[in-house]
Amino acid sequence: MKWIPRVIVASAATLLACADVGTVSPLPTMQSVAGTYSASLLTIQEGDGAVEDLLAKGGFIDLDLRPDGSTTGRMFVPADGPDGDDYDSDLAGTWALADSTVTLDHAADTFLRDVPLTVKDDRLTWSGTFNGVTIKVQLERE
Repeated sequence: MKWIPRVIVASAATLLACADVGTVSPLPTMQSVAGTYSASLLTIQEGDGAVEDLLAKGGFIDLDLRPDGSTTGRMFVPADGPDGDDYDSDLAGTWALADSTVTLDHAADTFLRDVPLTVKDDRLTWSGTFNGVTIKVQLERE
């Protein structure tokens, strides 16, 4: 049974060596993430085509994450051409935080409802592809 103390000593030395690797940032909390956010980046690209900057065309996302887990806000994407319809959605609903990921739940059928937004500093970000359309969004806390 002399092997047990050696394992414990070796494990303790490994833990001490790993403990000095660096500072671990605390995970965000509902309180620290709650706030008003606006899109600072909102692009769409279909296949290999040109990237459309929806903010330059008058689009926007305003989102208020309340500490109680509720949301308010609006998402507006202007029509692509004179015969199209604007996309204007109410972002009222709820939000949840798991680790460093915000998920939204609202009645409006928006991509925001279906994606995990990554929390970093005072930003929420996401990039992904739906049916060959790539969307990138970055929301900055006001």
